[in-house]
Amino acid sequence: MRTLLNIIWLILCGFWMAVGYLVAGVICCVLIVTIPFGLASFRIAQYAFWPFGRTVVDRRDAGVASCLGNVVWFVFAGWWLALGHVVTGVMLCLTVVGIPLGIANFKMIPVSLVPLGKEIVEIA
Repeated sequence: MRTLLNIIWLILCGFWMAVGYLVAGVICCVLIVTIPFGLASFRIAQYAFWPFGRTVVDRRDAGVASCLGNVVWFVFAGWWLALGHVVTGVMLCLTVVGIPLGIANFKMIPVSLVPLGKEIVEIA
């Protein structure tokens, strides 16, 4: 079932959401100071590309730097990536088939807003 949902996700919105994160990651990696944000964006791009069967958990070793970095991320990239998830989620929820995909989009909003200090893990 996860594979089927991931394939439908990829066709309807996963590719474009992953491209958004990849663009944000490339822009962040161009500037040397923001490379950690770029790496976080690439990590989320993988999650946005194939989300079912994975979840986001907090990292125990994340500290104050992650919190401050999340504030910077939110201001420059997080809000528009989250907005993309909101718009896509609402559009998907308009159809019966798209409701699980819309809910998955809504679940990705927190990690798109504050990605530092988070880890994406496989669900057993």
